[in-house]
Amino acid sequence: MDLFSVLLAGIAAWIFGAVWYSIFAKPWMADSRVPLDDKGIPVNRTAPLPYILAIIAMIVVAGMMRHAFAMTGIDGLGKGIVAGLGIGAFFISPWIMINNGYSARPFRLTLIDGGYATFGCAIIGAVLVLF
Repeated sequence: MDLFSVLLAGIAAWIFGAVWYSIFAKPWMADSRVPLDDKGIPVNRTAPLPYILAIIAMIVVAGMMRHAFAMTGIDGLGKGIVAGLGIGAFFISPWIMINNGYSARPFRLTLIDGGYATFGCAIIGAVLVLF
């Protein structure tokens, strides 16, 4: 596991996020209360900053997961996926739930965002142990 695997894992999770949020676009936009234009499209859709920050965040998560995997001896596809699922489901998703709960967002938003965190981390875990 080296820098290449971290970059590849972060990019893979970012691409998965594009697919995930395409599938859940309408409920996510409604529940997150993202500002929309008169055609129902997010007003910041063409702004590059959210996309840049998202890929940086995925690379940072992949880097920390790589460190944790190295420190704990996680190797093999099954272990990488399970560890990633656990990190997403039991570290990241509860934090998302707290933020959404205090900001009075619908629980469905927690399921959408938490699902991305859970499955995105599983993808990161898989890529890290394969490369």
